[in-house]
Amino acid sequence: METQRQRKIAGVIQKDIVDILQKAAIDGGLRNTLISVSKVAVTTDLSIAKVYLSIFPNDKAGELMEGIKSNQPLIKHELSQRTRNQLRRVPELLFYLDDSLDYIEKIEKSLKREENPIENRDLLPKRKKS
Repeated sequence: METQRQRKIAGVIQKDIVDILQKAAIDGGLRNTLISVSKVAVTTDLSIAKVYLSIFPNDKAGELMEGIKSNQPLIKHELSQRTRNQLRRVPELLFYLDDSLDYIEKIEKSLKREENPIENRDLLPKRKKS
């Protein structure tokens, strides 16, 4: 069960991380890339924030995720500058690719009978319950 404080901190992080990553993508020459933060989950001790990212177009996702993970200290520093009046300590940032949009798209295709996951079980990847 998430506390009010966890939700508030997650909201602050989500708002600023979007700005930081979108600006970094534009500065890196990726003008046509859309990065959105679909969810931020903060642990109960407020030490870790799991940041779930959706990246469009998807073909750049792997490369971008590597760049984001390798620049995590810089992103955390930028976040601490932006949130210094709101957060005493910025949690450790862990980045994950949110593939739920791809998953939904595959389900929609199968519902429209474009691809049948019952006949071809490889179409829908095994999902772990989060």
